[in-house]
Amino acid sequence: MKSKIEVTRDFVINAPLPAHGNTYTVISHKFVIDTTKQMLANSGFIVTNELYRANGRGEVAQGIYHIKPLSGHSDNEIGMMFAWTNSYDKSIRFQCAIGAHVFACSNGMVCGELNYARKHTGTADQEIKMQISSQIKNAQKAFDRIKDDRDNLKNTPLTFKEQAQLLGRMYFNEDLISPRQMSCVKDEMEKPSYDYQCDQENAWAFYNHVTHSYKSVHPRAWLSDTKNFHDFMVANVLNGMGITPKDSVTTETQIEEISEELTEEEL
Repeated sequence: MKSKIEVTRDFVINAPLPAHGNTYTVISHKFVIDTTKQMLANSGFIVTNELYRANGRGEVAQGIYHIKPLSGHSDNEIGMMFAWTNSYDKSIRFQCAIGAHVFACSNGMVCGELNYARKHTGTADQEIKMQISSQIKNAQKAFDRIKDDRDNLKNTPLTFKEQAQLLGRMYFNEDLISPRQMSCVKDEMEKPSYDYQCDQENAWAFYNHVTHSYKSVHPRAWLSDTKNFHDFMVANVLNGMGITPKDSVTTETQIEEISEELTEEEL
């Protein structure tokens, strides 16, 4: 059985709910989908595409929404994205984040903090609403940060030797890539599947070769792997060139403020 498959929205919604006892608050995939889409709509965002992935029975599911940025903040190369991961088998806590997708290939980009990893207990359902709201309220700031990082990557030369060295560190030191994904990146370096509008010995090309290989990552790990790879590139490539990223887009203070702002109706 495949560990990760592209699935329909109905498959995700109809996955059997867990029965883990009275202390476990069930966060259904349907609850996450409905809450996310309603909050996006309430904030003026338009969902242009929905993608869902799951393991064999849907115990672990992932939703990715391509969304239109608010007026005046569009980009001709990348678009805004909202992604979440949820599980029924206790293998991962709920996560969500604003990110970006590359138009040419649908590769994903996630930066900043996955600052919500909540166990499914107590008032987890209400707090998940709070986190989704927090991410959406900071969506434009996160997207602007990603666009800045994209621009800096495109302006950073990266030889094939340097790309190979980074891959070695990702595999041996950081656990950011598997042998299968390494092989995919090698193939992309030799013959790219997409045109990223840059030289092949460039940090942006390498970034996309890696995120392209991440399309095979299990939905349980995709969001965190994508975010950790982005952080790795900022720390080891951009910072090495003297480029300092902007501050994190979300803080604990902001989360507390969002909690106070949510009305009883929203919760």
